[in-house]
Amino acid sequence: MPLSPHYAPFPVHTDLGPALYDEVRAASFPGHILRWRHAPAAASVGLGELDDADWVRHFARFEPLPGNLVVPLALRYHGHQFRQYNPDLGDGRGFLFAQLREQKTGRLLDLGTKGSGTTPWSRGGDGRLTLQGGVREVLAAELLQARGVPTCRIFSLVETGEPLHRHDERSPTRSAVMVRLSHSHIRFGTFQRLAWHRDKDSMERLLDHVITHHYPHLANVPDRPAALLRAVSHRKADTAAAWMAAGYVHGVLNTDNMNITGESFDYGPWRAAVDLDPAFTAAYFDHAGLYAYGRQPGAVLWNLQRLALALTLIGNPHTLGPALEDHGLVYERQLARRWLWRLGLEAGEPAQDTALVGTLLESMREARLPIDRFVHDWAGGAAAAERALSGPHAPLYRRRWFAPIRALLDSRLPVSTPPGPPPTMADGAPVGLPIERVRAIWGRIDAEDDWGDLHVAVERLRASAAWTRQLSGPPPLLA
Repeated sequence: MPLSPHYAPFPVHTDLGPALYDEVRAASFPGHILRWRHAPAAASVGLGELDDADWVRHFARFEPLPGNLVVPLALRYHGHQFRQYNPDLGDGRGFLFAQLREQKTGRLLDLGTKGSGTTPWSRGGDGRLTLQGGVREVLAAELLQARGVPTCRIFSLVETGEPLHRHDERSPTRSAVMVRLSHSHIRFGTFQRLAWHRDKDSMERLLDHVITHHYPHLANVPDRPAALLRAVSHRKADTAAAWMAAGYVHGVLNTDNMNITGESFDYGPWRAAVDLDPAFTAAYFDHAGLYAYGRQPGAVLWNLQRLALALTLIGNPHTLGPALEDHGLVYERQLARRWLWRLGLEAGEPAQDTALVGTLLESMREARLPIDRFVHDWAGGAAAAERALSGPHAPLYRRRWFAPIRALLDSRLPVSTPPGPPPTMADGAPVGLPIERVRAIWGRIDAEDDWGDLHVAVERLRASAAWTRQLSGPPPLLA
């Protein structure tokens, strides 16, 4: 296979010892039709030169990559699922396949699978993934990346030729195996499992491992458990703020779906919110709305508190609690910065930004303004007025109740002159993925094996991302 000089294998998870994983084998599939490969992501880890045959060998048959993990690892973890503790979790239909260094940053990256077969943690499941589920993961990751959200990237999707039966899909349905590229698959639940077993030695090794490979600036601090908790808290505050500014609802914010590097992953019943309705819920089985749009920040904090409890096995409870005290402040500041970034408006003093954005969001919420349309029309603030007032929602924006929102938009200068009109979807709608569009994309694939709409949607999302970066620069990082 052709190897780029930028391919830098770095398999280090086995350093943690067998208490944290099980060696497994991938399933053997009857078919291998390559449906998706993330070319920029592949180039970033030196795998962009693989031809399709080599790609399928490694990301559907799972032959080891050179110098990498020899055997896939199903990771062990516990977790709170809808706030009920479950000690029987673990990678039930996926595994860690490889670890690499990213070309530009040198950061450690994982290649992890979904739908790759049964493991000791399958709990009676078939270890498979539906093709529809894989398509939804591709779309979710592309939407979030376009909106500046810290996210995994869907590296590969291969259709595998098995008919699957699922109660929530028309059965039989098509099957697939997926590979995601993420900065880590170490979860909050990884720490929870070691705390459950009172395994202090493994917890110390895990703490050392996470700090060495993901938070090296904490190597010499005096209270490392509390310092790590605070650093993870800040990253998760930023991710929660980014979800909210993107109008995104994850759907299943269990502790096993929280990783220690902050970016989001595992996109099951996600939805894009139409407006800022705090009660909007993504998962059909979330009957109480525990993970509704407006409750996501609270869910993240609750999960961080569970991580803090797990860390008391090796840390000081009197310092772990205070490590979360500034979580809310970081969240509020990042929420303001990320909304200003989406709207292309200059940031200022944090307290003033928080107040301005808070007032703006309350007005948008009361008016039930569609998120994607509002951002499409008003990105650039006053500089976008001509576009907004000549568009389909112009009569709405001329009403008296909109005047305070207009005043808020006019109160901040644009970061730069808008680079022409923002991109739209193929039908002229603002760039976005409401559930109707997601269903239509899958419908064309399912009925006609027509993947054109998916590729067009991804193209428009990436064009929208480029436009936003021209207007606002890169997404706002933590201060």
